[in-house]
Parts: sequence; C-alpha cells; structure tokens
Amino acid sequence: MSSIAGKPKVKVTYTTLAVANDDVHKAYEEAVAALKANLKADYPNYIYDRPVYAQEKAGTPSPVDTRLVLAYFPQQPASIVDEAVAAAAKAYPGWKATPWRERVALLRRAAGLMEERLFDIAAVLSLEVGKNRLEAIGEVQEVADLVYYSCDQMELNNGYIKDLTNESPKHHNRSVLKPFGVWAVISPFNYPSALTGGPAGAALVTGNTVVIKPATATPLSAWLTAKCFIDAGLPAGTVNFITGSGSTVGEALINHPNVAGCTFTGSSEIGMKLVRVFAGGKWPRPCVVEMGGKNPTIVTATADMKRAVAGCTRSFVGLGGQKCSAGSRVFVHRSRFDELIAGMKDYAEKLVIGDPTLRETFCGPVINKAAVERYKEAIALAQKDGQIIMGGKVLTGGIYDHGYYLAPTIVTGLPVDHYLSQEELFLPFVTVYPFDKLEDAIKWANGVEHGLTAGIFAGTREEIDTILQDLEAGVVYVNKESGATTGAWPGYQAFGGWKKSTSTNKGAGHIYYLTAYLREQSQTVID
Repeated sequence: MSSIAGKPKVKVTYTTLAVANDDVHKAYEEAVAALKANLKADYPNYIYDRPVYAQEKAGTPSPVDTRLVLAYFPQQPASIVDEAVAAAAKAYPGWKATPWRERVALLRRAAGLMEERLFDIAAVLSLEVGKNRLEAIGEVQEVADLVYYSCDQMELNNGYIKDLTNESPKHHNRSVLKPFGVWAVISPFNYPSALTGGPAGAALVTGNTVVIKPATATPLSAWLTAKCFIDAGLPAGTVNFITGSGSTVGEALINHPNVAGCTFTGSSEIGMKLVRVFAGGKWPRPCVVEMGGKNPTIVTATADMKRAVAGCTRSFVGLGGQKCSAGSRVFVHRSRFDELIAGMKDYAEKLVIGDPTLRETFCGPVINKAAVERYKEAIALAQKDGQIIMGGKVLTGGIYDHGYYLAPTIVTGLPVDHYLSQEELFLPFVTVYPFDKLEDAIKWANGVEHGLTAGIFAGTREEIDTILQDLEAGVVYVNKESGATTGAWPGYQAFGGWKKSTSTNKGAGHIYYLTAYLREQSQTVID
C-alpha cells in the first residue's frame, strides 16, 4: 500500500466489489465526519482569478437525509455568464500559446491534487449524490485517471502535430490540431466529479479555456473538482465556475455567441436542443453530448447463471439506476428465464439499501423528490400493463423517512415496445423478457432510440460473436459479473454511444476523445 499526503491509496474502480484494507475505510469515514462538522458553509463561484459570492444563495440538501444542508452556492442571474465567458476569452490567447508540454505538466499536477483529496471529495459524493463509498472513491479516482489519460494522449500524439507527405525536398507539410477557444462544460448530477473534471481536463490540455456549470443538485462535488485545476496553478481565466438554474445560467451559456464548444451530459431533450443550437448560428460549433441509454443485456441458454444474476442485478440497482449505463432491460433465453428471475430477486433482496456512507450499503437514495414521483408513475404503469416480481414501493421507516429511498423493482410481462422498456427512467427498475430465437433478442435489444452500453452472458464464442456483430451500442461487456452494462474505465474501455446516446460516436477516456476538442490546420511551407 502506498500513500499520498499520508492517506492510504488503494485503487478503487467501478469493477471493485470490495476493499479489505481498513485504512481506506477509516480515511473515508474520517472525511465523512469532517464534512458533517462543516455543513452549511458558503461557497463561491470563481471567475478569472477571484471567488465570487452573491446575496442570493441556494442550499444543497442531501438526498441521504434532507435535513442536512451540505453547502450554499450563489444563485446567479444569467448575466454571470457574460462575465465568465469574457474571463475565459481573455485567458485563451495566452493558454493556447502555452507549449503543450507545459499544459500537460499543469494538468498532471491537477490530477495529483484530485488523488490527494480523494477521500474528501468522495465523502461529498456520498452525501450530495447518494453514492456508496466504493462508487464515490471510484469516481474520484476515475476523474484523476481521465485527466492523466488526456495528458498521456497529448504526449503519445506529440501535441497532435504530424508531418505529412511532401511534394519535394522544398515542401514541408504537416497537420496541426488546434483548440477552439472558450469551452463550456455542463455536468450532470450523477457523476459530478468525473463528468466535470474529465471533459474540463480534455478541453484544457488541448488549449481551450473552460466555463464550468454544474448540475443544480450537486455543485459542491463539481466545485471541489474544479478547484483542483485552480490550485494546480493554471493561469487566471483558464478555469471559471458558475452556478445557477439550468433555465437561466445554463440556457445563457449554451446560447452565448462567444462559447466556441460545449460538453454536456444529461437528458435527451436538453442534449438534442444543444446540438441544434450549436449546429446553428453563424457557423456550426462542436458539441460533445452524451444523452443516456436504455441498455440491454442478452442472456443465452449457455450463460453462466451465477455471473448473469450478479451482473444483471448490480447493473440495474447500482446508484439507484441513475447511471446512463444502467442495465434496464434483460432478454434471457426462455429455458433460463425462471432461473434468472429467481436469482435476480434473491440477489437484490440481499443488497443493503440505505445510508451510502455505511460500509455495508450497496445502494443509497435517488437524487430528489422528482425521481420518487417518476418511480411512482412507472410502478402504476407496471401494475397496469405487466407483473411486478419484486419491489414497486417507496421505502419508509428510519432514515428512509428523511431521504429518497426506493425498492429495486423487477417487472415482466410488458410488450417489448412498452414505454417502460423504451424510455430511460433513471431508476432502480428493470424489465425482463424471455426469448426463443437469438435474432429476436438482438432485434429487441436494438429496438430503442439509444445505443450506449449493452451486456452479454453467453458460454460459446459463436453466440458471443453473433451478438457482437449486430448489437447497436458503443460499449459492450461480455460475461461481466460486477455489472452487466456498467464499469468503463479510462484507457480500458472507450465510453461512448451510438444513435441517440451521443453526438460524436467516439468514446470518452480513450484514443479518439481529445480530437473532439481540436480542429485541424494543414500547413505547407515551401523553401
């Protein structure tokens, strides 16, 4: 075991099922206690080189226990966007001209600070989002690894400067990828650290400056991540952080004429609107948009059922189903249908739903009251049109009465084109279907507008290859017990989708991602 700043460092990823090292748990628990001792603190926005406070503030209640208000952040008007974009635009010429190796060094320093502050940020993720401790620790390690990976890619590609073929010894041709300018990063509530720091790191290392706008439910996690860039010594104005409602600050940011590019993770409705906005105007602007998934798992007759049960269950229950990669549909061969259903029910019933800061907890609350109401609507539809095998209720009693806790729900008997099997719910809710022919399972798996992740459990290479050949998803896992459709990691899996799940069809955390933040210039110099 190594350590950073005296804290234990054991690498936790999304496939880590348990950590036996008690020092890790102790460090996390100390961070949770420290956070609870400093609730209701005022936090600023940050523009150019100064913190910005405001008279109007909004509290951030914890979904774990809504009696806890974690922090207060400025509730800014739309005019704050002009200030932040102007600050980023002012810093852009100098940051663009900074040699890429110097940018890499500063970004690696920022990633190091993320690791150094790992447990402090993880504690916030647990109380602000509701992540269990391993998911929270894993997310902070992921954001550090995303930034490290972007730095590595800049080095491996020589700053994206490549010599081309020359017509003669007097000709010197090369391709140079260059930044766009001011880049907006609009991050979601479910991964407020990774999906703030990952895109911001990619934009920054390639020479863009950033304006970060976090989800209104999770500003503290995003702020602590952004502060790692600031504290690493990046020049004034390269990193700007603003809070406020999506309908005011968020809307003003995506419509601002001086924003050159944008990264957004969130709903299809807002994502598609952003794509249309950025494709319009005086010229098309680049946007990296990830809009979720309705992710299938196919379980064949030859599958290892123990692995399939664990993978399918963990994938739909984890984080309360609030992952764009959550496994929300399962297609299982009819000969194994009853076995899989019984196994998933038994596995889910043994998972601890509760306070995510406790070591034994697998799943915490959903994010807010709106998610609970969406769950109630889904349950009413499932009762009307299908059969609820387990779950279907809002949990009550004890801590459940003060947070947003839902029972994992398994539903069968719905038509494959039913609303509950077509639309992303972002809930601990899965629909399960039997199939007789593998081609039907593949057709049904592909029969949605999204195409983000997918899972396969099969015992023969022929079945695996057949499914892989035709499955319409950007990330596919085969026989993954820790999560049938979840668990991508920087450098290991490219995380991105097809169809309605994306605007780029290229995955984050992998070899093509940085090019989304760069534009090409072909240069010819003749002696």
